[in-house]
Amino acid sequence: MTSPPCALQPRTRPPLHQRLLPLTAVAIARPLAKLPPRHLRAVLGTLSTGARPGTAAQASAARTAVVAVSLRCAVHNCLQRSIAAAVLCRFKGVWPTWQAGVRTTPFAAHAWIEAEGRVIDEPYPDGYFRPLLTVAPKQPTRTA
Repeated sequence: MTSPPCALQPRTRPPLHQRLLPLTAVAIARPLAKLPPRHLRAVLGTLSTGARPGTAAQASAARTAVVAVSLRCAVHNCLQRSIAAAVLCRFKGVWPTWQAGVRTTPFAAHAWIEAEGRVIDEPYPDGYFRPLLTVAPKQPTRTA
């Protein structure tokens, strides 16, 4: 499958001391992106447990930080980018809604994060892709 040509969005490199968490999130996301979908959903579901729902501003800041430190995530690697942004949010105690889905005509797959009911910093409008996998923030179950 060939990817359409694209122009990179301008990226601002953060100072070295602000790159550690985003780089760690990108490193964690790379092997997770290679997992089968059911295992990926299980791992992300575990990570999301106990986190507060993230705001759109928090999710946007995480996505921007991930794109700033990783050229791979800045271009066509939406799965690793969305996982890394969600993991970076989790480092800060929040979780956006992570989703992966498809459109049918023409077929395309995509992964993204949402917060406050809207897609975060993607060039596609809300509803453009049909979600197939969703990992929302969840509270831990308590036993009495």
